[in-house]
Amino acid sequence: MDKNKRRELVEEYKKIKIYMGVAQIKNKVNGKIYIDSYPNLKNKWFTLQMQLDMGKFANAELQKEWKEFGGADAFEYEVLEQKDTEKITDIRWEMKQILKPWFQKLQPFGDKGYNKPLKEI
Repeated sequence: MDKNKRRELVEEYKKIKIYMGVAQIKNKVNGKIYIDSYPNLKNKWFTLQMQLDMGKFANAELQKEWKEFGGADAFEYEVLEQKDTEKITDIRWEMKQILKPWFQKLQPFGDKGYNKPLKEI
């Protein structure tokens, strides 16, 4: 690839908007949910499925049920909230802030989900 073409592609890539946000994985069999915030939602479901298929997902209970219920066909992915990252200076803080109301609203722990209750910051 020549340098001009490479430079063009890099500039195009920089123009792509990145959205952070909160996403949910829902078990269609038992209704349990897992929610988390991510700094970049682009292709996130693909990445999460790959982790689960490889047995490398951080949440052991969700990982177990992914295998038990047959993988992606038994689960659905939904972006609950997305936010433009362009003007955000502290993305980690912002991710925690947008996750809190979803935890309060959905309470994805105990019998309802795979998460543990959030610790107060």
